[in-house]
Amino acid sequence: MKKLTCFLALSIFTGFVSCSKGKDSAPAKTAVVKPVDQDFTAGDADLAYNAFNSAFYDSANKLYYSTTKKDGVAAIWTQAIYWDMAMNVYQRTKASSQLTMIGDIYQGNYNHYDGYNWSNQTVWFIYDDMMWWVMALARANQITGNATCLQKAKEGFDHVWAGSYDSVDGGMFWDFKHSGKNSCINFPTVIAAMRLYTITGDAGYLAKAKSIYTWSKTNLVDASGKVNDNKIGNNPAGGQDYTYNSGTAIGAALALYKQSNDAAYLDDARLYTDYVKNNLCTNGILPAEGDFNEQGVLKAIFAQYVMQLITEAGQTQYLSWIQTNVNTGWQNRDATRNLTYRNYAVACPTGDIQSYEASSIVTFMQLCPPTIK
Repeated sequence: MKKLTCFLALSIFTGFVSCSKGKDSAPAKTAVVKPVDQDFTAGDADLAYNAFNSAFYDSANKLYYSTTKKDGVAAIWTQAIYWDMAMNVYQRTKASSQLTMIGDIYQGNYNHYDGYNWSNQTVWFIYDDMMWWVMALARANQITGNATCLQKAKEGFDHVWAGSYDSVDGGMFWDFKHSGKNSCINFPTVIAAMRLYTITGDAGYLAKAKSIYTWSKTNLVDASGKVNDNKIGNNPAGGQDYTYNSGTAIGAALALYKQSNDAAYLDDARLYTDYVKNNLCTNGILPAEGDFNEQGVLKAIFAQYVMQLITEAGQTQYLSWIQTNVNTGWQNRDATRNLTYRNYAVACPTGDIQSYEASSIVTFMQLCPPTIK
């Protein structure tokens, strides 16, 4: 397998039916009682991340396992979400060891996925899987300055745009067969384009971001702020409500707001957030999502962008709601392993669990300020 020379020494670093979320066979699980009744602290953010890596990270191959059994690799698009988590930890801690971790995860996935060869249709089988990686690669460049990450992001974006964009009716197809246009490719395309525009200053990326956002808002979102999962042909938009679709819609609107200072984009981001809070939650707690399948990772994506809304756009009216979710999920962790669960309102099972379902509270904890200092 080829190696990427700039990552070998790590000198620069040290000085995700949409999105292939099929259902697996769930093993029997044993639940435990709530371990503690205390809100999370800043130190707990480190504890949770270290526990997640202890349970799921393959340090030899620099990839994440799908479950605590460590007998299979997590889905390709979720590896990008875990890489985002590593970047969150670095931005929170500024630890040099975490900068090395960012490089390690890049290299492990480079080795496993044919050097991010976007034309390999064995490695890649849907466009949205690629776009999660394009977003992460662009972000890695923003954090580390590594030029190879930027080049890979640009190549990936161009490849997806050439194969996915509908030049007649607008919008992005999520799969190679062009069976439908899903939120999981359209809103991430906006985020990726805006990151590339911010890095390069190439106005073509900005134009593409605005075009896809306008199409997506018109065709995938309704007046209530509901972000529909997909639009198939001329049929009305539909599909199940998912937090990650709302999350990337928030992120897309925020990226355009930060570039333009147009308050309409900020209004959109708030509308999408209000829909999740008012319609998807039970007693204020976010939905469980993911019955032993990849949907368990969805709230990790929502976490990324709702926290941007709170911390970067000053929308602190949502902070206590998010803190309540994080505290609830952390209090219900498996106290022996310090692993958290996709259903924040119940005790984490003590048996085999997935990295997907264990990831979102950990992600929130890297981004959300604790109530206990």
